[in-house]
Amino acid sequence: MRRFKSRLQHLRLSALASPMTHRLCKHADYQLVYKAGRKQFGKQLAYFHAARPADRRSATTGPRIGLTVPKALGKAVDRNRIKRRLREAVRAALPLLTAPVDVILHPRRTVIDLEFAQLKREVATIFRSVQTAYDRGVPARSVPARTAPREPSPPATVSTPS
Repeated sequence: MRRFKSRLQHLRLSALASPMTHRLCKHADYQLVYKAGRKQFGKQLAYFHAARPADRRSATTGPRIGLTVPKALGKAVDRNRIKRRLREAVRAALPLLTAPVDVILHPRRTVIDLEFAQLKREVATIFRSVQTAYDRGVPARSVPARTAPREPSPPATVSTPS
């Protein structure tokens, strides 16, 4: 059993563990949001969102948030800084989003130089619009159902006159 120096340290560690339940982790979940979701644009972020299907298992009943920061946004130090700032902005704005939706945030290069207060406002605005879209029942794009592979057709026979 691990001993904590103080109750405060224990509370800090348990508070850090809770955001993991609101993260979009699996590649298949990202792909589902890209295929079935809607893409919209904010001033500094593009975002995808889709209502989570009832048959899709999740550790949380609320929203799940994913971040994508491509290599085009800079070296690893810059990308990690963008992700840290986005995670903190998401943590602050998460109470605004209660619907069972999956959201992927895709930042622009300007996020690295953006004031943090502006970034928090942008994420809050995005979460409000996603919540509003869910409440209104805005339909997402339909995902074609998986079908069994087609049977190969028999080879065509060529008849020759004899």
